[in-house]
Amino acid sequence: MAVETSRRDFIGMAFGGFAAAGGVIALGAMKKTWDPLPSVQSAGFITVDLSSMREGEVQTIQWRGKPIFILKKSADMPKNEKRDIVAGGSRYAVMIGLCTHLGCIPTWTPSTKQFKCACHGGEFDASGVNTFGPPPRPMDIPPFKIDGAKLVLGEEGPEYKKLVPKKA
Repeated sequence: MAVETSRRDFIGMAFGGFAAAGGVIALGAMKKTWDPLPSVQSAGFITVDLSSMREGEVQTIQWRGKPIFILKKSADMPKNEKRDIVAGGSRYAVMIGLCTHLGCIPTWTPSTKQFKCACHGGEFDASGVNTFGPPPRPMDIPPFKIDGAKLVLGEEGPEYKKLVPKKA
């Protein structure tokens, strides 16, 4: 005896198939709403592996909506014990890449080994210290922690506390 599929059975199976597909799409949309936005992810901790950087190279990353400059210093760049950090046996300069005059983003000029702000002519050395123009102070240092050859931005480690004294 053959089982006949009536029109009503077919419509029921078609509706069930559409409902199942809609449920899968709804679950996918719900998962997207639970994932943190990229802007929220950049507000937390970011780990940067410094081991692949070459001497004289500047890496720019986004953290809390601000550019962070990480410069691996070469032997011919002057050392700055008050601002430089040592990670994995190499010397680095880490700074928030905003000019302290009006908040413009300076660019790294390898030939002069300086960060130059095109807006008003401000200049910073390889450690982020203001050397010329209107910037009133060096570029700020973001909170960080050293973990071997990795830099963890957003966490105040002992290296950061040594460079940036507590404000009263």
